[in-house]
Amino acid sequence: MPSYPTPSHARSGPRRRSLLTGAAGAAGAALLSGCSDSDSTDADERPSAAARVRADAAKDSGELLGRYDAVLAAHPALTARLGPLRAEVKRHEAVFAEGSAPSPSPSGSPARSAAPARKPSVPKDEKDAVRELARAERELAKRRGSALLDAPAELARLLASVAAAGAAHAYLLTEGDK
Repeated sequence: MPSYPTPSHARSGPRRRSLLTGAAGAAGAALLSGCSDSDSTDADERPSAAARVRADAAKDSGELLGRYDAVLAAHPALTARLGPLRAEVKRHEAVFAEGSAPSPSPSGSPARSAAPARKPSVPKDEKDAVRELARAERELAKRRGSALLDAPAELARLLASVAAAGAAHAYLLTEGDK
């Protein structure tokens, strides 16, 4: 049986790094080759997929805005606390709606496609209503975190930012109860 020389400690570091670098490079090349623009159908689908993600995000923000409006209508005493969060959700809806496909409206003016179909129910107790808002913010932040994985880079950054804002809203809403 042939005897192999024991590797010196000085050679083991660079060899591992070169192996890792090579593996990472190969994985990166495989990912990039799968994302090439050589297939025209992929290039044609990308903008529409991004527009769909934006439209869904605008719709989700609109539904959350509807929740804020319902809570504020039922509990006007919460206006000072919820008003700034509601305003931010409204800005999120507008930013997402900018790049989404507009939905036609009979009146000729842009329709608010993100409007909820029905008014959400609101608990009679203020604390319960705020807890439900916090839960809705958390759930939406999680969905946005998942959606950003399939979004183009710029839209992924926007989704991540808005998801972080939603998580912060949930925190602020729950901290007020303590």
